[in-house]
Amino acid sequence: MTRPPIPPFTEQTAMQKVRAAEDGWNSRDPAKVALAYTPDSQWRNRSEFLKGRAEIEAFLARKWVQEREYRLIKELWAFNENRIAVRFAYEWHNAEGNWFRSYGNENWEFNANGLMQRRIASINDLAIDASERKFGWPQGRRPDDHPGLSELGL
Repeated sequence: MTRPPIPPFTEQTAMQKVRAAEDGWNSRDPAKVALAYTPDSQWRNRSEFLKGRAEIEAFLARKWVQEREYRLIKELWAFNENRIAVRFAYEWHNAEGNWFRSYGNENWEFNANGLMQRRIASINDLAIDASERKFGWPQGRRPDDHPGLSELGL
């Protein structure tokens, strides 16, 4: 299976990869998102360590039950050969209706077919008031004209 763009990355193809990842995660479809990773992909997400698509899919299913009205923006930070670093923020609320903005960084490593074989994520959560939300587009893909993280001052 090939998932373009494939390494080695240029600035343009790295930006395409980042936007494709953002779009996938904003779909909140665990099975679809898991296909972007190798069958034996290794993750560190906060303090949780995952291996393989089945664990990734189960993790994402749990995540999006707990993190309601999830909306994410990713931004390219750096790239080289088969690696990409991103920074991101996402907004969500819990079952009690409390809103959060979660900030983080991810390091990605891809195989020759463009599938992610390693993902290392560090994430911090900040409680926010609903009036402080900045990600107000309808659920799904972020519109092309919606500001990114830098434009939002995040």
